[in-house]
Amino acid sequence: MKRYRLSDLPDPGGGHVLAGLVPGRFLYNGGLGFKRPGQVMHPEFHTHEDAEVFIILQGRGELEINGTRHPVAAGDVLVVEPGENHHLVSSRNEPIVNVWLHAGARRHPDQAV
Repeated sequence: MKRYRLSDLPDPGGGHVLAGLVPGRFLYNGGLGFKRPGQVMHPEFHTHEDAEVFIILQGRGELEINGTRHPVAAGDVLVVEPGENHHLVSSRNEPIVNVWLHAGARRHPDQAV
């Protein structure tokens, strides 16, 4: 896992906002997540073949990577490396709202070339 703050992101120079932080030229999948208090996202074994990025917009919690929990808070940008087993855990007092994105060399199958 790599950790950044929104204020630390480099100028993308015309590419996507995470250019230089994640492999590939395209953000091809993602969404907005509203976590319930104490919710564990994907409690089962969960990995990807590409990088996944979580941008924490609100709240606090932990990002568990390969069994180790790391505190996260609003403003964090977290890059989960390919093959890392990961789970986002929302605080009971300050539930997380986050954006999640997948990045890689390929485009989403529905994107025009």
